[in-house]
Amino acid sequence: MRCMWLCVVLLSSTPVALAADTAKPIPREFRGVWVATVANIDWPSRPGLPTRTQQKELLAILDKCVELKLNAVIFQVRPMADALYASKIEPWSEFLTGVSGQAPLPAWDPLEFAVREAHKRKLELHAWLNPYRARTPTAKSPASRDHIINARPDLAKPYGKHYWMNPTHPEVQARSLAVILDVVKRYDVDGVHLDDYFYPYPEKDDAGKLIPFPDDDTWAVYTRSGGKLNRADWRRDAVNRFVERLYRETKAVKPWVKVGISPFGIARPGMPKGITGFDQYATLYADAKLWLNEGWVDYFTPQLYWPIAQEKQSFPKLLHWWIGENKKGRHLWPGLYTSRVTGNPKGWPAREVVDQIELVRNAEGSTGVIHFSMKALLHNTGGVADAVKKLYREPAEVPDSPWLKRRDSAD
Repeated sequence: MRCMWLCVVLLSSTPVALAADTAKPIPREFRGVWVATVANIDWPSRPGLPTRTQQKELLAILDKCVELKLNAVIFQVRPMADALYASKIEPWSEFLTGVSGQAPLPAWDPLEFAVREAHKRKLELHAWLNPYRARTPTAKSPASRDHIINARPDLAKPYGKHYWMNPTHPEVQARSLAVILDVVKRYDVDGVHLDDYFYPYPEKDDAGKLIPFPDDDTWAVYTRSGGKLNRADWRRDAVNRFVERLYRETKAVKPWVKVGISPFGIARPGMPKGITGFDQYATLYADAKLWLNEGWVDYFTPQLYWPIAQEKQSFPKLLHWWIGENKKGRHLWPGLYTSRVTGNPKGWPAREVVDQIELVRNAEGSTGVIHFSMKALLHNTGGVADAVKKLYREPAEVPDSPWLKRRDSAD
């Protein structure tokens, strides 16, 4: 009887072991998409819609992500010193309700809803926040009384057609950090995300002359105190300190929450050799190369918004250059300009996006991409969603971040 029992056990267990050994592993690849709320680019389709309609639209976005086998959503919740979530620091966004400072009726919290519904669908949800932009020309309603441009006009000043917070002001840095950490503390987000807006892209007056950025007040304080940096380095230093502090303080609150930045795709002209274009280091005062070199991010998403064949902004050259600058081994997930697929001769063919994804897959040191933006995929503009769907045939897990504490071991 004992021999019979052992034989039965051995025979019955063998197929199970073989099945486990031959099971196909789920690939690891970041497949993200930005959902932009500024100017209602992606969601909601227009401001002031009924709550149920807004929720229905958001669920349609998440369901489309599942259909396309994406695994992460980068959801914009602070487009211009406002909030698409219940905040005690900043007013409700007009892009949600149509009126700055007006809460949605019936009441709901889009960020809480998005996190819960994304996680139900096994999607990561990253909160995307703009640290310094205070108001854009797309704003229609008057800013509420408690909005920063009214409550603290010394911190957020007109700049061309925009309002912009002063990155060198200690109170601005403290406020933006408090907003981001408030989201980290109160919501079960998988990451927080900054884009390319640090100092603003330069604007010109009616005569075509560049408008100087209005930080004379803090510059005067700095020079009177004996500061030795020149003005450009002083601006960059302020941005650098904010980025480093954001990373460090996010980890102190929830070590498992990822910090991501998506800077302009060219660090500086000539990096690498032959690359020309806008100089973010000199103009946005963004030393993006330093942030990646120092590991002040968990993932880095340079916006590589040019076609493969455009030699002076070569997608493959820039991709490999950024990989070479990843000294700390963080995730490198470039941003793709998927919305350039327009279905007309002025736009890209869907094949361009497919080829860029394939280039990333074949480049050692990069394990995914983020698409800008959801609208193109949701509406299958120029067949781009169909093309992506063919490429993402199987589900994929988000790549591991071995340098981070796991959520279940953080205590």
